[in-house]
Amino acid sequence: MLFLRSLLHTVWMALTVIPYTLGVLLARVLGLPLAARWRVARAWLLLSVDSARWFCGVRYRVQGLDNLPTDPHQGVVLLVKHQSTYETFLLPNILPRRMAYVFKKELLGIPFFGWSIGSLDMIHIDRKDGIRAFHKVVEQGKRLLGQGTWVAMFPEGTRVRRGQVGEYKSGAARLAIMCGVPVVPVAVTSARCWPRNGFVRRPGVVEVSIGAPIATTGRKHEELTAEVQQWIEAEMRRLDPEAYPAPVAAPAPTPDVSA
Repeated sequence: MLFLRSLLHTVWMALTVIPYTLGVLLARVLGLPLAARWRVARAWLLLSVDSARWFCGVRYRVQGLDNLPTDPHQGVVLLVKHQSTYETFLLPNILPRRMAYVFKKELLGIPFFGWSIGSLDMIHIDRKDGIRAFHKVVEQGKRLLGQGTWVAMFPEGTRVRRGQVGEYKSGAARLAIMCGVPVVPVAVTSARCWPRNGFVRRPGVVEVSIGAPIATTGRKHEELTAEVQQWIEAEMRRLDPEAYPAPVAAPAPTPDVSA
C-alpha cells in the first residue's frame, strides 16, 4: 500500500509539473517580472508538499520562524540539513522571502522541472569546476543577497541518510562572510518520511527547526562552519532521537578496596 500511494504521488507530481512549467516559461516569454515566475513555481512546490500529505500522509511542523530577520532588505545565507527532496519543495513555502538555491547544473536537464528552476534566477554550478564554481557562487550570491534574496545551501553537499552526518563544507560560510550577511542554520528530519534516494514515502511528521541568525562579521569560515554543524546536528538529535545511537555509558568506577 505504501508503494502504491508513493507511486500515485510521483505520478501526480509528474503530471502537474507540466502546466506549471508552461506557466513559468510563458511568463518569461511575455517578459513578466521574476516575481510572477516565482509565484507560479512556488505554487507547484506547495501542491507537491500538500499532495505528499494527501497521498502519503507526510506532514510537517515548523519551529523557529520568529528567528528569521524581518528587514526585507536583509540578505541571509541558509545552511540546511539535506536528507530528501522534500525540504527543497517545502522551504520556498515556509520562508517569508524569495530564495535561491545553489544546485548542481545536472538538474537543469530534468524535463519541465529543470526548465522551471533554470528560469528562476538561482545559482547552478558544475561541481567539477572546483574554484571556478565557487567564484560563480560568490559573484551571483553577492548580487542576489544584495537584492534581499535569501540564498540556501546544503553544507554537506548532498543528501545524507537518516542518522548520518556528512562532511560540512565551508563554502556557505565563506559566501556569508564575504557578503557580510548572517547565516541561519536549519535542521530538517525529512528522511524520517521520505528517505534519501528512496521511492516509498511513509506517513509521519517532518520536523523543521530554524535557528537564530549567526553574525559573520570578523568570523573565520572554519569556526563558523563548525558552529553551524554543532547546532544542526544537536538539533537533529533532539528532533529525531531514535535515528541516532545512544551514547555509550561510561563504565562504573571500580571500588577502591585497597587497605
